[in-house]
Amino acid sequence: MNDVSTEQKTPEKLQTLKLLTAGIYLSQALTFMLAGLPLLLGVAVNFWKRNEVQGTWLESHFNWQIKTAWIALAGFAISGVTFELGIGLFTLLITVVWMVYRITIGWYALNADKAIDKQSN
Repeated sequence: MNDVSTEQKTPEKLQTLKLLTAGIYLSQALTFMLAGLPLLLGVAVNFWKRNEVQGTWLESHFNWQIKTAWIALAGFAISGVTFELGIGLFTLLITVVWMVYRITIGWYALNADKAIDKQSN
């Protein structure tokens, strides 16, 4: 088996991975319009391409995106279950605001060619 993490990343390969990372941020943003499917597709790509970003500054973005997806899915599920109790709308609002925050912070760091801070995580 070829260990991708030990090979040196060329600038072209890093640029391709950066575009992929931006596409995943876009898919997370499209989640609000397309009922969650882009969120699931984005996290699937994160897991599929995770080995390729290992050891680069983009690895922190993939970890950030994966954490965003799982917690957002949990927030959406909790809001759906508690909607009848009257707190579902509140939970949904918190989840949406949290997602917008995470997407914004990630996209700004990506455009600045920076890793996500450990403190932001």
